[in-house]
Amino acid sequence: MKPLLYDISPPLTPDLAVFPGDIELSREFILQCEDGDLVTLSTLRATVHLGAHVDAQSHYKVGGKGIDQTPLSRLLGRCRVVHLPPTLDGLVDPDSLDSHLNKQGTEGEGLPSRILLATNSYPDPNHWTKGFTALAPESIDWLAHEGVFTIGIDTPSIDPADSKSLPAHAAVNRHGMTILEGLVLKDVPAGDYELIALPLRLVGFDASPVRAVLRQLDE
Repeated sequence: MKPLLYDISPPLTPDLAVFPGDIELSREFILQCEDGDLVTLSTLRATVHLGAHVDAQSHYKVGGKGIDQTPLSRLLGRCRVVHLPPTLDGLVDPDSLDSHLNKQGTEGEGLPSRILLATNSYPDPNHWTKGFTALAPESIDWLAHEGVFTIGIDTPSIDPADSKSLPAHAAVNRHGMTILEGLVLKDVPAGDYELIALPLRLVGFDASPVRAVLRQLDE
């Protein structure tokens, strides 16, 4: 029997890898039941680009909108999970997308507006892997032309780790799209699902972690 829900968020622990130089997750206890306190109370410190997360426009554009202004409809609704083969140069090009998107979805349903790309190039969220697969900016342009407004990926970024100009993010900005990064898709079969990945209402922030899940569509 197929699972009703797929949890596509990595566990958030202090072991979770973040971009080098970013703030790892840490927890400080203020009160603890184990110490005789009435309640347990703790605080956390971490980058907002933690695990599965949504980038706000302000992350890559001066004066861009904060995560609280990202339309929730972008992150709730029908999506397609697509498993991509390894690339020669580490970039997913439009031809590769075109040849896999329609083959791995529900026949006759058309292309959803939300696409989640499984590159299988970042296998362990607790171990930083620099050479993960990213998206060519031309692929962003192609997806936008096809009506896609949300792009998810199973890596820390849609751009290469060492990119200095972030061309894929710039393409997303040109088209007014939404980015969902840091997903765990290796155990999710290709196909169409309902995506639920709502960000926290962090006013003005440049991103938010999400508890991203996929729900089986009614057949």
